[in-house]
Amino acid sequence: MKKILFFLSIMTIILFYFSIIKISDAPSTLNLVKNFKIIYNKESEKEKDNIIGYIKIDKLNINEKLYKIDSSENNVDKHITILKESILSDNENSIIFIAAHSGTGDIAYFKDLDKLSTNDIIILNINKKNYTYIVKEMWEDPKNGYININKEKEKQLVLTTCSPNNSKKQLIVNCIEKESN
Repeated sequence: MKKILFFLSIMTIILFYFSIIKISDAPSTLNLVKNFKIIYNKESEKEKDNIIGYIKIDKLNINEKLYKIDSSENNVDKHITILKESILSDNENSIIFIAAHSGTGDIAYFKDLDKLSTNDIIILNINKKNYTYIVKEMWEDPKNGYININKEKEKQLVLTTCSPNNSKKQLIVNCIEKESN
């Protein structure tokens, strides 16, 4: 008798399990998935509103979005970041500071920044306008929260990340706008 009750209990559990699987294929669940997609698309629209362009460095296989300076997405722990001290490219006296993590992981966008060389090309698209910069020079400074740099006559782009060789230093890449032909 105990064996029969045990067998019936197991069969009841199995049938209940299969009925749950069947219910999960019901159209109402599919509507929930459609609603999720709508919510997801709304989130994408919010993100889209905060994107002001992208940075492209072919040599390093970088092609990443740039976010408005006051956006929560403009955060070094999420993306490549435009520092608040920047004067954007549409200004004649522009100087843009961009930072990203090096090292390893999904957000280590500048892990190979030290592989850039003089005259390498960097393209910024800001507010639907392309700006082409060339690497002028690179160096390391103490990591103290500041970037010591002289303002160039040309529009300027400054990239920075932690030094790959010294945890107490930061790598700085100074770039100037390339003259149009």
